[in-house]
Amino acid sequence: MSTPHPSHATDAPYCELCGLLLQPQPTQDDASLEEKHDGGHAPPSYHHSRCADLLQLEPPRYCAFCGRRLKVQVSPTGWWASCARHGRNAS
Repeated sequence: MSTPHPSHATDAPYCELCGLLLQPQPTQDDASLEEKHDGGHAPPSYHHSRCADLLQLEPPRYCAFCGRRLKVQVSPTGWWASCARHGRNAS
């Protein structure tokens, strides 16, 4: 039996909107993270600030724990999203 997982979990490795890793592994071609810091309030490795803004307005499309595409149902009163591995999440 699957248990529901909390939305926007802090330890989740995947973005719930685009499905990509939240903190991609640096490669040898990448400059250090300190060089990429623009002085803003977000950490330099946080590439999903636009995704976080959009998730305030729409339901998640990908599972935050495994990156799988979610089955999403939107209604006038809310939404629910279901992952085949991690269960259902609703608002």
